[in-house]
Amino acid sequence: MLLSEFNQADSAAAESALRPCLDIQRWIDEVAGARPFGSVAELQSAAAVAAKPFTSDEVEAALAHHPRIGERAAGSSTEAKFSQKEQQSLGEASPETMAALAAGNVEYEKKFGQVFLIRAAGRSKPEILEALQERLGHTPEQEEPIIQEQLRQIALLRLEGVISE
Repeated sequence: MLLSEFNQADSAAAESALRPCLDIQRWIDEVAGARPFGSVAELQSAAAVAAKPFTSDEVEAALAHHPRIGERAAGSSTEAKFSQKEQQSLGEASPETMAALAAGNVEYEKKFGQVFLIRAAGRSKPEILEALQERLGHTPEQEEPIIQEQLRQIALLRLEGVISE
């Protein structure tokens, strides 16, 4: 969608464009409500500001839509397609790395009660495994701001793929 189209879209269409980037209604409302934007950079800036901070409930709701790292997102929604593309960009990994990711995902979920979330774009599976292993050593209080930052990064990257000049 072009920025001019986003600026002129009705509320429902604007929300529909934003939802695959980050399914947090407050964020969607704030970004859509701040229109019109003079540039994509201005949109990105407003989206970043609206993404700070997230509440625990918002994080929980957003994580409900994210597949485990190393697993393919189900469905054909725009959000699923984003996730599939992001996971495909991770490249190949050894069976040992894939097994370690799967085991780490399970351990993370047991410890924190939610999926392990990381911006996959620009990272390899071994890099993600290293981050997962490091983050398993965190407390919930240490992990929460990291998860929020990863959600922000994912949202802004997806926004780049949705709205252009």
